[in-house]
Amino acid sequence: MGDDALAMPLVDQANLACGFHAADPLTMQRTVALAVQHGVSIGAHPAYPDLVGFGRRHLACSPEEVTAQVLYQLGALDAFCRAAGTQVAYVKPHGALYNDLVRDDALLAAVLDACASYRKGLPLMVLALLDNRRELEFADAADVPLIFEAFADRAYLADGQLAPRRLADALHRDPQRILDQGLAIAQGEAFADIDGKPLQLCADSLCVHGDNAESLAVLRRLRALLDAS
Repeated sequence: MGDDALAMPLVDQANLACGFHAADPLTMQRTVALAVQHGVSIGAHPAYPDLVGFGRRHLACSPEEVTAQVLYQLGALDAFCRAAGTQVAYVKPHGALYNDLVRDDALLAAVLDACASYRKGLPLMVLALLDNRRELEFADAADVPLIFEAFADRAYLADGQLAPRRLADALHRDPQRILDQGLAIAQGEAFADIDGKPLQLCADSLCVHGDNAESLAVLRRLRALLDAS
């Protein structure tokens, strides 16, 4: 999050980088303390080992490597959580790893294995799609709960996939559009995909990216509207 101290009181969940794409031990410790102060649920945000590319580049890691990488990052963040009297509440992969789970069965199974082996009942957050039967089948086999996530500030393709960041309109910059899309998702209503056609997703969690310049202003308005509804 671009400004953690201002944003943390406005959110219910915070996805915290674990060192592979961003953050360092002191940053992790301070951000955990901030989340605890505001009663925010802490999610581990593991990534491919890609500091240079901010975890947004696909790396050819084997499923075995991915399981180990996720466990490593999860354990690091959870150490700070436990020292602060709490624990990691869920796991949400970052960037390229998050996107790869949608299309790579072996990697999805690898991350589910990391969650299951770390702590029974530890949920995995995944992208809410028009049809999540695949994810549910894999999660049921691994005995891992799922949290389905949608994005207020990202454009969507007609099939419910996120528009690739290489497209000019993949990230919403207009605060009103982010607000409108976020409210629609939160209320279970349709919103416009990248082609202007209606799209409706069923999501448990709504994400606003911290590296979007409009994030803080949108979060303030969105929080107020949701609290009033």
